[in-house]
Amino acid sequence: MASAAEQMAANLSWGALGKATDLRQRIFFTIGLLIVYRIGTYIPVPGIDGTALKNFMEQISGGIGGMLNMFTGGAIKRMGIFALGIMPYISASIIVQLLTSMVPRLEQLKKEGQQGQKKINQYTRYGTVALASFQAYGIAVSLQSGDLVTTPGWYFIASCMITLVGGTMFLMWLGEQITARGIGNGISLIIFVGIVAEIPAALAQFFTQGQSGALSPAVIVGVLVMVVVVIAFVVFMERALRKIHIQYPRRQVGMKVYDGGSSHLPVKVNPAGVIPAIFASSLLLLPMTISTFSGAQTGPIMSTILAYFGPGQPLYLLFFVAMIVFFAYFYTHNVAFKVDEVAENLKSQNGFVPGIRPGKKTEDYLEYVVNRVLVLGAAYLALVCLLPEILRHQLGIPFYFGGTSVLIVVSVTMDTINQVQSHLLAHQYEGLIEKSQLRGKKRGKAAPSRR
Repeated sequence: MASAAEQMAANLSWGALGKATDLRQRIFFTIGLLIVYRIGTYIPVPGIDGTALKNFMEQISGGIGGMLNMFTGGAIKRMGIFALGIMPYISASIIVQLLTSMVPRLEQLKKEGQQGQKKINQYTRYGTVALASFQAYGIAVSLQSGDLVTTPGWYFIASCMITLVGGTMFLMWLGEQITARGIGNGISLIIFVGIVAEIPAALAQFFTQGQSGALSPAVIVGVLVMVVVVIAFVVFMERALRKIHIQYPRRQVGMKVYDGGSSHLPVKVNPAGVIPAIFASSLLLLPMTISTFSGAQTGPIMSTILAYFGPGQPLYLLFFVAMIVFFAYFYTHNVAFKVDEVAENLKSQNGFVPGIRPGKKTEDYLEYVVNRVLVLGAAYLALVCLLPEILRHQLGIPFYFGGTSVLIVVSVTMDTINQVQSHLLAHQYEGLIEKSQLRGKKRGKAAPSRR
């Protein structure tokens, strides 16, 4: 028989959204900040030659420029103030999380609770400024080398760096505000909106090539069917669970004896979600961005890197898969599912896995299960993310909405809907509590006084 909470969750409807004032305000707040982000992608960096940039982006729109444009929400095509996107912040988060597991001082800060986390967040912001400055300098010099600026010189480089770094820091602040006062994860939503905003243009380009005869109707239909199948596959894998049976012993409270119960500890096949794909993509987009604007002026070092690690190259695909697998395991064990904390919580609640001793043995068993489940999760992430690379560079199909883009869109949508449903469920609980309190007051007034 379903519990009261399950019955309430089954009875949830979007009509209840009109009564949940706090949730409605959070949604409007989130939409407002995302609109601000979209407006910023149309504000250009000062000193850019608009005509030359437009002609240049039309030439590279069929190559890596299309993917860069998809991930930055069109800001890179217009060289807007948000051209760097949120990727420097993500890269800084990667570095800080790696250092946290290796540096004892940072590991100690992590254990200090909220104050320690504030300090780690501060270090992440400092790292974001450093990485954004480095990337902005590379883009400014590359724009100059590609003759895409009106007045080249150190004044343009300084103004471009200040604008791009300021845009990234503003995006980071927007993401934090959405997470704290809005609905959903702010950083993921910013990437999500950027991808969704460029899907119509990508589809129009895709169908235009079909009309011109560059792509056959069979290829177009096949790609669209494949996208639908990939979306269904991503939804299935994101909801897949490995349930670990947990037993609770009989306990005595005062004179009463409560029977022991049982439950399940859910372990997702992909506990890290879309984070590994975003992390791996952020590491690979930097050299591509610089090389895209530098054109023929690319130095020998960058030329060598692109020759071996360019999009579609075997080493690029191998490195991409390796990064996805690494971050899937790293993020799961350090953030998403910490086996030591889960084992300690089970021990404190007198729960145990049948046949496994509480404590260290339970921790080892959970690590054993998670590592083997992650084999499927990491393989699924790598397969989905490699799909567009194979389409673009092996089969010659210029279609960018696939792989990482599908993964981000589907995962962020599911996560946001789950958070909305959680707020609606909490609102129903609050309404029931208020009703019970009112009934209690009425009964108290009507009850006769005892002498």
